[in-house]
Amino acid sequence: MKFDTVVLGAGIVGVSVAIHLQKRGRSVALVDRKSPGLETSFGNAGLLQREGVYPYALPRDIGTLMHYARNASIDVHYHREALPALAPFLWAYWRNSEPARHAAIARQYATLIEHCVTEHEIIAQAAGVESLLRPTGWIKVFHSAAAQDDELRDAERWHREFGVQYKLLDPAKLQLAEPHLDRSLVGGLHYTDAVSVTDPGALVAGYAAYFERLGGRFLTGDATSLEAEGDGWRVMTQDGPVSASSAVIALGPWAKDVTSALGYRLPLAVKRGYHMHYAPQPGTVLNHPVLDVDNGFLLAPMARGIRLTTGVELADRDAPKTPVQLTRAEPVARTLFPLGERVDDEPWMGRRPCTPDMMPIIGPAPRHKTMWFAFGHAHHGLTLGAVTGRLIASMMTGEEPFIDVTPFRADRFESV
Repeated sequence: MKFDTVVLGAGIVGVSVAIHLQKRGRSVALVDRKSPGLETSFGNAGLLQREGVYPYALPRDIGTLMHYARNASIDVHYHREALPALAPFLWAYWRNSEPARHAAIARQYATLIEHCVTEHEIIAQAAGVESLLRPTGWIKVFHSAAAQDDELRDAERWHREFGVQYKLLDPAKLQLAEPHLDRSLVGGLHYTDAVSVTDPGALVAGYAAYFERLGGRFLTGDATSLEAEGDGWRVMTQDGPVSASSAVIALGPWAKDVTSALGYRLPLAVKRGYHMHYAPQPGTVLNHPVLDVDNGFLLAPMARGIRLTTGVELADRDAPKTPVQLTRAEPVARTLFPLGERVDDEPWMGRRPCTPDMMPIIGPAPRHKTMWFAFGHAHHGLTLGAVTGRLIASMMTGEEPFIDVTPFRADRFESV
């Protein structure tokens, strides 16, 4: 089978790339080992974070680092045996989290975030899945005034620098917005321009179905079988070999498996995370995704129930599940909102593909003129999937990109 382009990876990024290329007249094969949206894109907080102009930095103050070093928190857990291999990544991540560097990164990163909601709305409407998007924003809630003050200072700065919209909620206003939350909360911070997704997996599946209606082809296959074929590429699928003039690597946490085989040394790492769904207690409702800032977990109303998501687990990508953060979070979450029984048979685990400068890799492969990279989106894969799809397709078809993509190119890393 021959196509103009093969896109490897059917998460939100790969599906979005495939849609935009197909719309521009390319014949596209979308290849993954699983059905669209069943890996990293399936389990997340379901947020399109329009406020997320500052990517998540590594804490630098000694108190917070010592707190995490005890390895007993909800928001961060680590496997001790994984730390030596992760050390170079963590050191570069820590250096880039220095306030001045972080601010410079944010000025570049914000150009992506600015378009995250509008780009998704365009695809969702065309795909007929706009009902999965809820323009209600999300809320950070606080048990202490000190935590609220710290977050408010950040929100005020983001508003000054990038126009991020928010509302400060006193206890009475918070109760009106979320009547079944813990009454002892001191307040909340509502990011009003964000959009929540009731079923991220269904959103990706809906986008993939739209791609196929456009004439694209989804094929089950093994991305690691990719090999050069003349000036193009060849990959094996269950339907036979696929040949294409160009290839896009959109494999998220598995991108390194393919890029390393091609000779690239990209500084990629993985942050793992978990979720579990719960039924709400009878007569209760959660109206917005809610982040408990003091305790480090998030509750999100989903089609399947109330999704409890954890923070970061630093571990080998393929190590067995260790959902201790869910075990720690569940009793605390039950005091925040009246959760009922677990809905899932076992915790879900996903892997976030990360770079040490907190920015995705979007653009041409430095040493292969017919290959393109689209991965490394960390906590904002769902948020930036549609933006990335349009950018990659624009570059590949000779259009002028709607933002400057230079900061996101792979050749920004010396190791490449």
